[in-house]
Amino acid sequence: MVARIPVRIVRIYCPVAIETLVAMTTRDTAALERDPTLAAMLAIIRDDNPIGDFGPYRSVVEMTPGWEMFTPGADARPTLGEADQGQLSPTAILTVHIAAGVPDEIFGDILDSFLAAHPWEVPVIELFHAELLTRS
Repeated sequence: MVARIPVRIVRIYCPVAIETLVAMTTRDTAALERDPTLAAMLAIIRDDNPIGDFGPYRSVVEMTPGWEMFTPGADARPTLGEADQGQLSPTAILTVHIAAGVPDEIFGDILDSFLAAHPWEVPVIELFHAELLTRS
């Protein structure tokens, strides 16, 4: 029998050093902690909060190595690159789940923490509603 659990998904596009991106593909977890932005995001996930919690598991996060391509406009103040110059940024894509029943105030505080730790002028943080399937 299948059970459905309503959740909210938070996906964070986190800029990382190229060395961190390579380390993600080699399972070098120590390198993840040396990257200041990624370490800050992971610290929020590991904090005493319900994000990423599944029964006996805590702080579950999926990490995907990736790249962001962008061109800052003339009025932008980019963390990387210059106005009107195309950029390619190594990125860790973090996906975490949180139970839909977590109060909005707690969930909002977690989102505020991610926004405060994110270095981009316009952070890319996506929110989704979904259902997780589990055995009942």
